[in-house]
Amino acid sequence: MLILPAIDIRKGRCVRLYQGREDRETVYADSPLETAALWRRQGALALHVADLDGAFAGRPVNLEAAAQMKKTLKIPVQVGGGFRDIRSIEEALAAGIDKVILGTAAVYHPELVAEAVERFGGRIVVSIDVSDDYVAVAGWKELSSVRYDDLAVRMREAGVRELLFTDTRKDGTLSGPNVEGIRRFLAAAQVPVTVSGGITTVEDVATLKELEPLGLAGAVIGKALYDRRITLEDAMRIAQP
Repeated sequence: MLILPAIDIRKGRCVRLYQGREDRETVYADSPLETAALWRRQGALALHVADLDGAFAGRPVNLEAAAQMKKTLKIPVQVGGGFRDIRSIEEALAAGIDKVILGTAAVYHPELVAEAVERFGGRIVVSIDVSDDYVAVAGWKELSSVRYDDLAVRMREAGVRELLFTDTRKDGTLSGPNVEGIRRFLAAAQVPVTVSGGITTVEDVATLKELEPLGLAGAVIGKALYDRRITLEDAMRIAQP
């Protein structure tokens, strides 16, 4: 199980939002690149970058910062936030980004997902952001009428090879992951899944590790690392023995 430190970028800084809310922001660093370098020095094997400005604007905003991480640190970097057309995906991949994460497009523009997967294969990840039983979109500002397990099935049938499950009600709360929701998602997805939201302790990591046989491939950890509730070394020791 791969552990990916989360680097959320808003207005040029490294931040965390409580449940994705703009009015509940904590700033952790002025330089996302320096933060990425810190995680690399601590052993990170890959990074998860969330372009929050892009998610809210509907177009990538912080692609250059993410590309600089890849160029400088030379480890895999995946980026999500605001990718709503083929051109923006092409630009990200041409800049060196390893994987582009599509979210809102999966609900409103499934034809874009199908085209992207056909052209770029496994470099396309679809994030299904969950609020109770339904999918949150547009930077989590809107709740769709689509059930998250139904969307997981549709994305698999569209050829998507990897999914990201984020529980928006857990994100940034340090309240533990939604294990039952993750189990249900894995059963529907039947492709490798990375999970995010609420992971706080080494016990949480150990619990998720037990789901590997069901298809759980990775975990994104954010606030717990920044608040030092868990160290990257300890998380990796359990996840990647």
